[in-house]
Amino acid sequence: MDVLSDVVALMRTGRPTSVRISWRAPWGREFPKAPGSAGFQMVLRGSCWLIPPGGDPMPLSVGDVVFFPHGDGYGLADSPGTPLAAPVCNPYLDSELFASTVEGGDGAETVTLCCGYHLDPTRTHPILNALPDVIHLPTTLGHHPELRAAVELLAGEIDNPRPGADTVVTSLLDVLQLYILRAWFDLESEACRESGWAAALADPAIGRALDAIHRAPAHRWTVESLGAHAGLSRAGFARRFTSLVGQPPLAYLTWWRLATAARILRESDVSVGEVAQRVGYGSEFAFGNAFKRQYGLAPGKYRRQVCEEARTAS
Repeated sequence: MDVLSDVVALMRTGRPTSVRISWRAPWGREFPKAPGSAGFQMVLRGSCWLIPPGGDPMPLSVGDVVFFPHGDGYGLADSPGTPLAAPVCNPYLDSELFASTVEGGDGAETVTLCCGYHLDPTRTHPILNALPDVIHLPTTLGHHPELRAAVELLAGEIDNPRPGADTVVTSLLDVLQLYILRAWFDLESEACRESGWAAALADPAIGRALDAIHRAPAHRWTVESLGAHAGLSRAGFARRFTSLVGQPPLAYLTWWRLATAARILRESDVSVGEVAQRVGYGSEFAFGNAFKRQYGLAPGKYRRQVCEEARTAS
């Protein structure tokens, strides 16, 4: 898998949620902060205002997408001066995969789609940690056509659920998340950022190295072999990778191997020894020590704890 695909696969726990809301003016709602979550809002019809905490109100129009990667609170309203009432839906915390509702008065209609994910802080990719609190992707003719298409498909499934809708909606929410990240990093690279993940993904050499790490974490990579894969000298590669990604190549490789191992432990019943081999450790003992340093638990105990948490949640 490539880097962004892995980020989406790694980021959430449990099922996502989504709610299509038909707002009738006057209306204003607060969406509380929820650490350990991520949410986004899309305007399907009409217009409204985003009310960020401590910031100026921001007008939103049809096609606009707003992403909150760190679960920050915010408000939505038909106008900046409308009081914000308690939320009717919380895309961070609601349990329904998809729902529709009508709220507000009897004035002009605005339709939004709000969605959310639960995140596990121990498995969040550094890409998400580097994102700003709010990402606004305004509608622009000809820009992000895949993102617009995914929003329309998702809204259609929620409006008219049919057999298989659970799978379709879950998959579309993952696709939507991927398109949001793509669009943001495209904008950041166009702004000629000289460091950070946008620059790392846009850099041909570092992009090749990251892709190699993600596609083959068990390979016996060295700084020299990764540099050769990137087409750079060992020293030049190490400097550029560290500058853009924020940590040295082998530190990132170790983090990704252990994150991959944690996902395998959560999602399968393969032995700890096999997990160690899959992520490039020569012995179960070495893997166990590295995993415990990262997650605070031995691999077997981590698996049992995750299973117990899943049973409790269900």
